[in-house]
Amino acid sequence: MDIISLLADGFALSFQPLNILVLVLGVTAGLFIGAMPGLGSVNGVAILLPLTFIVPPSSAIIFLCALYYGAMYGGAVSSILLGIPGASTAVATTFDGRPMAQKGEAGLALIAAAVASFVGGTISVILFTLFAQPLAEAALAFGPAEEFALVLLAFTTFVGLGGDDVAKTVMMILLGLALSTVGLDQISGQPRLIFFDMPGFYSGISFLIIAIGVYGVGEVLATIEETRGNPKVTTARIGFRDLADGVRKLASTWRVMGFGSVLGFFVGMLPAAGATPASLMAYGLARQSSKTPEQFGKGAVEGVVAPETANNAASTGSLLPMLTLGIPGSPTTALLLGGMVMWGLMPGPMLFIEQPQFVWGLISSLYTANVVAVLVNLALIPLFVWALRMPFPILSGVVLVLCIVGGFAPDQRWHDVWLIAGFGIVAFLLRKADYPMAPLVLALVLGPLMEKSLRQALISAQGDVTTFVTRPISATLMAISAALFLAPFVRMMLRDRRAARPAE
Repeated sequence: MDIISLLADGFALSFQPLNILVLVLGVTAGLFIGAMPGLGSVNGVAILLPLTFIVPPSSAIIFLCALYYGAMYGGAVSSILLGIPGASTAVATTFDGRPMAQKGEAGLALIAAAVASFVGGTISVILFTLFAQPLAEAALAFGPAEEFALVLLAFTTFVGLGGDDVAKTVMMILLGLALSTVGLDQISGQPRLIFFDMPGFYSGISFLIIAIGVYGVGEVLATIEETRGNPKVTTARIGFRDLADGVRKLASTWRVMGFGSVLGFFVGMLPAAGATPASLMAYGLARQSSKTPEQFGKGAVEGVVAPETANNAASTGSLLPMLTLGIPGSPTTALLLGGMVMWGLMPGPMLFIEQPQFVWGLISSLYTANVVAVLVNLALIPLFVWALRMPFPILSGVVLVLCIVGGFAPDQRWHDVWLIAGFGIVAFLLRKADYPMAPLVLALVLGPLMEKSLRQALISAQGDVTTFVTRPISATLMAISAALFLAPFVRMMLRDRRAARPAE
């Protein structure tokens, strides 16, 4: 009953007129920021953080968390409509969201993303409400060895997928890992793989550069080539009846939504993990458990539902260690942590005791923000789908301009724009050779985290590699990874054995 009464007090705070206003503004601003390639929740919170000093701390954190939620919803928009992930959290949504849009199912894909985001956010907030303190303490059991095993599990979910060429998948993962090491060494500071001594490579290759090149420029080139220079955009339309039909079609994906939400929440609350590995792992596991894995990558609605439930659940999960332990679970929550300190609030176990009104007002606002976000998103879907009615020459021009702006804006370097063009051409050629692009982007996103956790674990264990199998949690994750990696080979052996029996 204590939780219910505290939550009721929190709703009384979050339903104040000022807080409702900042919540709606935050969700709407976040939706458009998340939909813009090159921005995302981190940039949105960083840009708008100074504005929060004109309102009380409780209203400020409600605004920023609503912005965070809205950006998670909005990330699916550019991924589905343009094939350009605005942030790493939306990369996995591109894999099936863009093919659905190309088949004329952009409306269904956007509905699936909105509903899945709502389900993931709701389940994660309920878990947050019930188990905040014990789950935060459990997250402390994850050290570098466990983080490495978790990232390895994310990779093996892709290697172990049925339908793709395992050798090509492994090759693309290795290529992505190699590219993730470009720049300065994380420990020694020595330069690595500085191609042609170009200064631009000293800061590494951002995942955003490859993602925009592969899924933006590469997609435009592939479309032009496949349609022999006369591409046509499928007419997309959506009304209230289409919304209702889309929601009904999603009823069959409840299992994917369920495990994506739980997985996303638990991965999101791990320090340094966040929504990106959660969404990629959820996508891989959804395809692994699907009865039709061959449909993934070609426009499977489950391929949109899984990452969207996971990344929204992870965004809530990443707030948990920030509030209860003072440890940010993602770059965005690191900014939120800084904002709380500037407002005179000290995150940690005592925050729940010393500032219960603030904490439970924030938790209750997450429920409200989730409802507002899905309503705003669904209301704007017809506007987003209308953009697909543009003739392809205009649409492709818009995509290429957004690719240039999205690549140039973060660091304002033309070096990144040239890299986008180069990766777009390379991705176009690799796609013609049937090489999967998703593992490449996955490796580039998770490569730095994998390297850091591997080296930290080995340093703390004085070079003893058995540390990964002697610690219970990491040993369990490593065993699961090994099973997933061997799964396609076992399936191949069983298939060959069944094929040989009739001949005998």
